[in-house]
Amino acid sequence: MSTTFLAVHPVPGEGPEDVVIAADGSVFAGLVDGQIIRRSPDGEFSTIAELPGRPLGIELFGDGELVVCASDAGLLAVDIATGNVRTLVSEVAGIPLRTCNNAAVASDGSIYFSDSSTEFVIPQWRAEMIAQTGTGRLLKRSPDGAVDVIAEGLQFANGVALAPDESFVVVAESSTRQIQRVWLTGPKTGTAEVWIDDLPGYPDNCSTGTDGLIWVALANPTNRALSLVQYLPNAARRLVSKVPEKVLPKPKSGVGFLGINADGTVAHEEYGRVEGFELLTSVRERNGDLWFGSLSSSAIAHMHL
Repeated sequence: MSTTFLAVHPVPGEGPEDVVIAADGSVFAGLVDGQIIRRSPDGEFSTIAELPGRPLGIELFGDGELVVCASDAGLLAVDIATGNVRTLVSEVAGIPLRTCNNAAVASDGSIYFSDSSTEFVIPQWRAEMIAQTGTGRLLKRSPDGAVDVIAEGLQFANGVALAPDESFVVVAESSTRQIQRVWLTGPKTGTAEVWIDDLPGYPDNCSTGTDGLIWVALANPTNRALSLVQYLPNAARRLVSKVPEKVLPKPKSGVGFLGINADGTVAHEEYGRVEGFELLTSVRERNGDLWFGSLSSSAIAHMHL
């Protein structure tokens, strides 16, 4: 299948890695320079805040705030009206958050969020995917501020999303092209299992749509060179991860995304190329519309299902 977006919208900056849609149709995203921008329903862009870290995952939070995974700055809350920024989590068990990546907010105000690696920072994501340090974590911040490790030993923990009934939370492992599920209710509470594996690309941000599907961005199709390197012994992978970035396996220009039912069956699947839009890292569904973010493009994209 080929992916045809209804529109590609240039943004005033680079790298709107994630997007979130408000009830009035406003689209929020974070740029590489720390700006949080808003696209109004009539298409006008404005800056609502400037963050100390690189904004990645972004979610609506309570009354008039956003939760932002600001990479090396940690988990932040941003007041939409004033632009004020407060820190929710900056370290866990004494370890600073250096790769806070994606989040999902539960109905009780709990925040589930990923910490991709304790060894490599986000700009070194290629090196982490090669070395496969297994230091990624899925974390939970309770409304009282307590932080717990929900799952650890993950390979580049990335996208996070809750089941529509909040019975489980999923976390994407980009390096291994699979998604883990951690049960939050029922007899399996607290246990983790593979929800989907052998994906046709590297999963990035995840989100739960108003349609009840869990949407998964596939940042890139499977890269044969990377797959071969990942089969090397650990010591060899470590050496490869230290070579200059310009000689590491490069992303391809294809983009893709999946819409997945809670039982793990795929309801929507799209792949293709889009002029002026690469490295699709987020997909967000609201009332039949899909919005897309990108790690490297200077645009967001939109299509109607």
